[in-house]
Amino acid sequence: MFQIHPLPAADFSYLDDLPESELAERNIQVHISDGAFPCRVSLADAEAGERVFLLNFEHQPNGTPYRASHAIFVRQGAQESRPEPGSVPHSIASRLLSVRAFNARHEIIDAEVVEGENAADLIARFFANPEADYIHLHYARRGCFAARVTRADR
Repeated sequence: MFQIHPLPAADFSYLDDLPESELAERNIQVHISDGAFPCRVSLADAEAGERVFLLNFEHQPNGTPYRASHAIFVRQGAQESRPEPGSVPHSIASRLLSVRAFNARHEIIDAEVVEGENAADLIARFFANPEADYIHLHYARRGCFAARVTRADR
């Protein structure tokens, strides 16, 4: 069994109060959702007309050659969601994914591209390897980080 984790709402709540000028200084863009902006906190697509922030996020901060950051969307006023263990939220399941398994040294030990509706099976297969410590999901077409996955018992 696995658990998909949202990004913590508290890490992004400051965005709601920043004026446009300060957001721009921090290279944070504001967009109005067309209904297809996947929020990394709520793990849902922002509703059409909702305000979303586009910002850079370091999803792999560890000191290895795999250290990485990329753009993510966060809804204004995003509420943190925690999916049921073993479930894949629609905002992830409805997209093509790059799935990357990492060991405890933060090195990629396996990776595949899969339709999101088949992600649960691939996650289970990757976690069958005892060396797999955690998994990162990325939206394959744009390369953006989607979510971190751990074994449900962690």
